[in-house]
Amino acid sequence: MSTLYPLKFKTIYKDKIWGGQKIKTYLHKDFGNLPNCGETWEISGVKSDVSVVDGGALDGQSLADLLAQHKGELVGKAVYERFGDIFPLLVKFIDANEDLSIQVHPDDELAKKRHNSFGKTEMWYVIEADPGSSLIAGFNEEVNQEVYVNKLNSGHLTDILNREDVKAGDVFFLPAGRVHTIGKGLLIAEIQQTSDITYRIYDFDRVDDKGQKRELHTEEALAAIDYKKYPNYRTDYTPVKNEDVHLVSCPYFTTNVLDYTEGVTKNYSAFDSFVIYVCLEGSLEVKYNGASYPVKMGECLLLPNSVNEVELSTTSGFKILESYIA
Repeated sequence: MSTLYPLKFKTIYKDKIWGGQKIKTYLHKDFGNLPNCGETWEISGVKSDVSVVDGGALDGQSLADLLAQHKGELVGKAVYERFGDIFPLLVKFIDANEDLSIQVHPDDELAKKRHNSFGKTEMWYVIEADPGSSLIAGFNEEVNQEVYVNKLNSGHLTDILNREDVKAGDVFFLPAGRVHTIGKGLLIAEIQQTSDITYRIYDFDRVDDKGQKRELHTEEALAAIDYKKYPNYRTDYTPVKNEDVHLVSCPYFTTNVLDYTEGVTKNYSAFDSFVIYVCLEGSLEVKYNGASYPVKMGECLLLPNSVNEVELSTTSGFKILESYIA
């Protein structure tokens, strides 16, 4: 009998030059004495910030230790064979009180060569959006490296970038190589590969509290950028109540949204993967093996691969992201 159970982790809070207060005011998560909170890392295997279990018999153990000890029982046999002792996904909440820098992330090949790291493919689910909020994803015309460099050097980079007006419920998939930024006024849930490598292209000439501009990675970004124009950058889906609605599939994660007004039983016995729940609205209780694990808005839960069947019960209704590796 496995000693594993549905796992919560202690939130890691990060103040950012562009961060705000919505982590506290909207998600009701207390970031203490930080002046702001730009990001929370909810489930992380990044070596500098490894998550620690919050509650139950494994309280205080790190995700890295659990993975080394339980291997495929925690993440799935195929997942363990592929990723080894690094947990493959990073889950965040992001509060952009100001625009983030315009940036890009390398793919696996480039990240391995330069940083001995995974690349960074990610997705965003917009939890809340101030009126008029927007973000940047990709290019709005066909460009090449020469055109891109000329626009960057002349101060007109945004002329060739695709800006999208956004509202709550919008979803964007951002493969490695796609130039992007989260615009001010957006509260976002992010699912991404385990990587903290960002090439900052343009930072709106901002300075920090010491009057210093943040480092740019102009040259590093050139080989990382996908210069193609794509027909649609937003993920199209039709919201449906009390059904699993597919959002994103890629080699690194599959994500569905579950918007339920009633309880449901989920059977994952056919999966060879862990499952992550990210609670976007409402609350639920995850019942497993005679115990109950409450999850409310702003919280995440990791179901180990050994947890085959759970009952999701609710009185308020809930909306969650369900992510796993197919």
